[in-house]
Amino acid sequence: MAGSHIKRTIGERIFDVFNVILMIVLMLLMLYPFWHIIMYSFSEVHLAMKGGLFLWFRGFTLETYKTILRNPTVASGFKVSVIVTVVGTLYATFFTATTAYPLSKKRLKGRGFFSFYVLFTMLFNGGMIPTYLLVKNLGLIDNILAHILPGAIGAWNIFIMRNFFAGIPESLEESARIDGASDLLIFFKIIIPLSKAVLATIGLFVAVGYWNNYFSTILYINSRDLWSLQAVLREIITSTEEAMKRQGITVTHAQTITSQSVISANIVIATVPILIVYPFCQKYFIKGVMVGSVKG
Repeated sequence: MAGSHIKRTIGERIFDVFNVILMIVLMLLMLYPFWHIIMYSFSEVHLAMKGGLFLWFRGFTLETYKTILRNPTVASGFKVSVIVTVVGTLYATFFTATTAYPLSKKRLKGRGFFSFYVLFTMLFNGGMIPTYLLVKNLGLIDNILAHILPGAIGAWNIFIMRNFFAGIPESLEESARIDGASDLLIFFKIIIPLSKAVLATIGLFVAVGYWNNYFSTILYINSRDLWSLQAVLREIITSTEEAMKRQGITVTHAQTITSQSVISANIVIATVPILIVYPFCQKYFIKGVMVGSVKG
């Protein structure tokens, strides 16, 4: 009957309430560790050292952040990470799109071979040492491009974007060709504007990967001026006070900051920028993943 609804049993209602409570508990368990770090980084040392739950900061202070941001290693690491993330995301997204678009066309000769070739790289790779030798032979050791080029294009991203492009009606391209449009004009004027969802999704994936990357610093970078922020953060967390002394940060419990507060503040500095970017991509994110993964 139109307008009628199925009456829910008591058991179903209890199950729904249990699910909501469970999700809230899981959400709090995931959010609290990061919230604790934020509040600790803003708290005064003599109050923070007492430990316990940090639902709010204890004696607000910016001294830790001032000390960190004055440090040249952290500042240069932040600059390198921003440059690598912005340039790398644009580069990787563009070339992923230009690789995926031809693979989405059935008229491409050897389409199956090229698709298998891309898939093969997702399952097997040369390994760390051959990759290092390739980067070295290309002259990228101690070069900022070593952060960007080796992992710029991923097979998984290509297949997601390929499946998205395959879902765009061929009639749009055929109409453009009748009007005299070339393949490049069709790609940039029709396909790209219709693909904001998948471009934003892949761009976000790539940006997070670049921002969180520290392994390229370990393998390819010798100069501290080209260290990424995550590599600087890793050294601070793993080596604590000794690493901070090498970076010009002297920490004792008698001072206004401690090694724990420095670590907490560094984690916040390294995490917040990518969290700020996410809301701008959120409206495209779910649509891009779903559309790019269902068809194929």
